[in-house]
Amino acid sequence: MRETREQRFDKIIEVKNVTKVFDDVTVIDDINLSIRRGQFVTLLGPSGCGKTTLLRMIAGFTLPTSGNIIIEGQDVTQMPPYRRPVNTVFQKYALFPHLNVFKNVAFGLKLKKLDDGVKTDAKGNTVKKTRKLTKSEIADKVNHALKMVGLEDYGHRDVNSLSGGQQQRVAIARALVCEPKVLLLDEPLGALDLKMRKDMQVELMKMHKELGITFVYVTHDQEEALTMSDVVVVINDGVIQQIGTPKKVYDEPANAFVADFIGESNILSGVMVKDFSVKFLDTVFECEDKGFDKNEPVDLVVRPEDIKIYAADSGKGQLSGKVLTAVFKGTWYEMEVEANGYEFTVQSTTEAKPGANVRLGIKPDGIHIMKKLRTINEFKGEVSGENTVDICGGTFEFDNKDGLEKGTAVKVSVGFDGVELTDDESDGVIGAFVTQTLYKGTYYQVQIYTDTDEDFYIDTTDEWDIGDRVGVRLDPAKIKAEPLAEEAENEEN
Repeated sequence: MRETREQRFDKIIEVKNVTKVFDDVTVIDDINLSIRRGQFVTLLGPSGCGKTTLLRMIAGFTLPTSGNIIIEGQDVTQMPPYRRPVNTVFQKYALFPHLNVFKNVAFGLKLKKLDDGVKTDAKGNTVKKTRKLTKSEIADKVNHALKMVGLEDYGHRDVNSLSGGQQQRVAIARALVCEPKVLLLDEPLGALDLKMRKDMQVELMKMHKELGITFVYVTHDQEEALTMSDVVVVINDGVIQQIGTPKKVYDEPANAFVADFIGESNILSGVMVKDFSVKFLDTVFECEDKGFDKNEPVDLVVRPEDIKIYAADSGKGQLSGKVLTAVFKGTWYEMEVEANGYEFTVQSTTEAKPGANVRLGIKPDGIHIMKKLRTINEFKGEVSGENTVDICGGTFEFDNKDGLEKGTAVKVSVGFDGVELTDDESDGVIGAFVTQTLYKGTYYQVQIYTDTDEDFYIDTTDEWDIGDRVGVRLDPAKIKAEPLAEEAENEEN
């Protein structure tokens, strides 16, 4: 039956205020997400960001700690997977090795029951009748599914004799044969080589178009997400960072994390001088953004393809620079150019040789301004001594110039430059993991995640790798503590 326009544009999946906590660690943090019928939606983010956990909660394999999941208007939060109108394709194909291709695909159909009218039971009540599919019906559906994935002549084959790409097609056919309303795909191409991945991307896009059902796809591959999706949902640390079309997410990233994660980026810190005017690298540039406060600190992104490179004596552009490296990429040259202390990545069809002095030009539409995710670290804590305060599971020294008494609940603020990371965790007051590193021109902005489920942002000249275990120290002179009593009083009122 052909769907109406209203059905095509309704919400087939709604995730409402969903949180998932494993062993006191928040993996999904109060996520809200709506997916419309027939969309190809990709959940994109780095390893450990929570995207697979979210998919598993939609599938029913994992229960939320709080919140609700609604599919086709029905709350399925506590409903087991087999009763949900979804099917899942995993990265590890999970095929039955003792069954051939046909029997693998047919497995779910043999368990499926169809409505078959009504009947009267022994007590005189009218109840629904169900029946299993006939062998003929199963064969028709299996053969149709195998044809859909290009394996119509492989039904008799042993699954162990198939290539990785063919096994993945069998897994997809097995998921599709039961005619789910939603197909969930958890990094299904992760085990394939590059060429096979590209081929399967095309096949999945074709299947989605032909079937018209909703696809929810999990990947950490940005190119895959931008190529295949109608909508991209960027996730980091269990929080949605941005939702939008691939073009929107690439051209207008919501924050520095999205800009860094999606494609090649030059990310810098600047100051919004006024509407349509931003200053960075000691230079004022025209831009197309407005609505920021005067002299508001901002992040900004300039894509490599949006930078023009000119001869040093051309008189063009805003910055003088020197080419550090140049690599031919097939249809363009990728160059690293140092200008005013920042190493720009520049992509151009015109090559400039390493060592050459050049000018760089950036047009207003090539600069995208973003709100800073945070401008200062703030935590709730308690004064624990004459000159000490407890936050994030540690006791830190601070200048208690206001004479705050022991036991006073306080809001503790410390700037990004007031945090020091140590290689050896034991040299710090508390321990943490590095979760993000962004190069911001003359320094790195590092995000760390403490053992008490808190985030710190640090500005440092040192580069740290994601996953590094570090110690954390705070500069006592840069810690500010304010009593929380007034704030708590306002919350009560």
